Amino acid sequence: MRMLPFTFHALQELEVGPKWQAVFEEKWPHYRAWFLREGEAARPSYATSVRMLRAHMPELIPAYEHVVELAGGGDLAARMLSLYKPPPYLAACSQGAWTRAGGPVLVRNYDYAPSRFEGIAWHTKLLDKHVLGMSDCLWGLLDGMNDDGLAISLTFGGRRVLGDGFGIPIVVRYLLETCPTVKEARLTLARLPYALSHNLTLVDRTGEVLTAYLSPDREPIFRAFPAATNHQGIVEWPEQAKATRTIERERAIVRLLEDGAVDADSFADAFLRAPLFSTSYAHGFGTLYTAVYRPADGTSEIRWPTGSMHLAFAGFEDQEHTEVLAEPTFAAATDVIPG
Repeated sequence: MRMLPFTFHALQELEVGPKWQAVFEEKWPHYRAWFLREGEAARPSYATSVRMLRAHMPELIPAYEHVVELAGGGDLAARMLSLYKPPPYLAACSQGAWTRAGGPVLVRNYDYAPSRFEGIAWHTKLLDKHVLGMSDCLWGLLDGMNDDGLAISLTFGGRRVLGDGFGIPIVVRYLLETCPTVKEARLTLARLPYALSHNLTLVDRTGEVLTAYLSPDREPIFRAFPAATNHQGIVEWPEQAKATRTIERERAIVRLLEDGAVDADSFADAFLRAPLFSTSYAHGFGTLYTAVYRPADGTSEIRWPTGSMHLAFAGFEDQEHTEVLAEPTFAAATDVIPG
């Protein structure tokens, strides 16, 4: 058994400032290397990046300019923080929306490589809404909710195609900063361009649910379906699907949602067990955390097998948790690294 200790943090900084700047300074060497891994010429210019952000997400411009200033105002950081046409990156992930008694609740597992993970849950107020979520790409989000009661999480969509659009973490940030309901988020998703295929599952405090299959090369597909893993209705990348067991995980979530003996708490607890919980950290898709969002009361939990962090808009307190991610020393011969 290989043991991988990792410390997670929950931080509040409503108008991001010194705390965010310290995280940027720590993480920037990693993100700079990631952003340039295909060469600087492969990434859009600053002018193009800002023009596209202004065209498609104009409400974010004041917050974008603020984080660029905190990052030192450099050209490269500004281009990366726009998240327009970033380098591709793949994760696994499972998510499901519970809307029976005790709901609505959005539960997700984030499956990724620990070495490429920030591990920070932020409570911010960049524009008009309080937003609580797990950070990625420094100010994007992997999942989260706002104080209107909209909760969102993402998974990789299981398709190889790339395009001229935005990285999904800035899309999640944008939706939570500007949309109070699933209905409004759907309208926004229908008009945005995407860099890679991803699935978003959304639920709001009324219990309305939407899963959006987003891709660079085709119109979004919207389903009132309460689960998503790493395919978009059908499998289009068989090797990746087999390695991540996307079909098995989606079926497990659907069975839980349909089982009359399962309640909201046991639904969330199931994400800490196989087949939804993965220990394939070396292959880039081990489960790093389980997030449980309760949009009706503005609370959430970040969970691991040995503990949890309880978070809320009201009375938020900075905290940390160190989890030892345990990986078996053997791997199945059929495992394939996505990508």
